[in-house]
Amino acid sequence: MDIQWSFILTVIPTILKGIKVTLLISVLGIALGFVLGFLTGVARTGKNRILNRIAGIYVGIIRGTPLMVQALYIYFAIPTIFQFDLSTVAAGVIAIGLNSGAYISEVVRGAIQSIDPGQKEAGICLGLSKWQVATSIVYIQALKIMLPGLGNQFIISVKDTSLLTAIGVAEMTHQASRAVTTTFRTVETYTALAVVYLVLCSGMSYLLKKMERRMK
Repeated sequence: MDIQWSFILTVIPTILKGIKVTLLISVLGIALGFVLGFLTGVARTGKNRILNRIAGIYVGIIRGTPLMVQALYIYFAIPTIFQFDLSTVAAGVIAIGLNSGAYISEVVRGAIQSIDPGQKEAGICLGLSKWQVATSIVYIQALKIMLPGLGNQFIISVKDTSLLTAIGVAEMTHQASRAVTTTFRTVETYTALAVVYLVLCSGMSYLLKKMERRMK
């Protein structure tokens, strides 16, 4: 097998053409996921049975189906059912958002439940409203507990964007696959893709660890 390792340096710029799309979908998707996850996590810790049940069904469906299937359904099935057009990037953001939201909800639920109930009671005894207790005592402490899980989910979402090549999103994996079809350098191209993801995710992991240390 004729493997030209020097070709890795040649194909990396082609792969990096998709890094903007990868990061765009990751950032928007995790932002949407945080909103969904926070609301769902709060609902699952609340006393409203209806909201609790709805949140549980959402988490169950998302965690019980693969992300690729979710992306395919969002891009192909839903627009067909409701007769509207959806771009690949929009479908990717929604898929990443819905998927990450289900996992973030568990991070949020665990963080909220880890706060000592005695602190809530103390806040009420001091004359604070339930909203003030939630925002000034519970959520502010829970956020510090959530941070490692949220950072980990962001890195997972960056890697998960590679699955969106199934619906034609022009992210890094899609660019690598296109390069393979024109150069037939499979080993070199996918090695370069792995290296790019490794450097990207390692860099983000380092920044998140520094953020965690500062939060402490």
